[in-house]
Amino acid sequence: MRSKFATVLRVAPKFFQIVLNVSLLFLAAVLSFLLVQELFAFAFIIGTDGVNDYKEFLARILIFFLYFEFIAMIVKYFKENYHFPLRYFLYIGITAMVRLIIVDYDQPIDTLVYSLVILVLIICYFIINITPRERPEVNALLKREKQE
Repeated sequence: MRSKFATVLRVAPKFFQIVLNVSLLFLAAVLSFLLVQELFAFAFIIGTDGVNDYKEFLARILIFFLYFEFIAMIVKYFKENYHFPLRYFLYIGITAMVRLIIVDYDQPIDTLVYSLVILVLIICYFIINITPRERPEVNALLKREKQE
């Protein structure tokens, strides 16, 4: 009984990692299709004198960047050995908030709240950049091991 449980504990993470990787590859393919679709929408807006509706054009540009950032995050996930860097979520959040400000600016209080959210996300990004990648105790442990 114990060996079956140990086998399940060994096999389950590998199985779920494969399911996650396949799902992310499928999501990346769908996002790539939507990214190309946005490029065609840009061409249509520019080609049909739709440039007068600048809000629609800006909203589409920001949607394009959201797709781009999600695809870049999936690529980074595979390059970083199955790990999502937190700063990509911050990029996506900032882009989404800017899109909301551009598209939905009718209520001044909402715009103020969206701006405050962007400020908080930028502060979080600043904190992430000044924080070392490894924990200090890990660095101290590595230094001790090198000295021995």
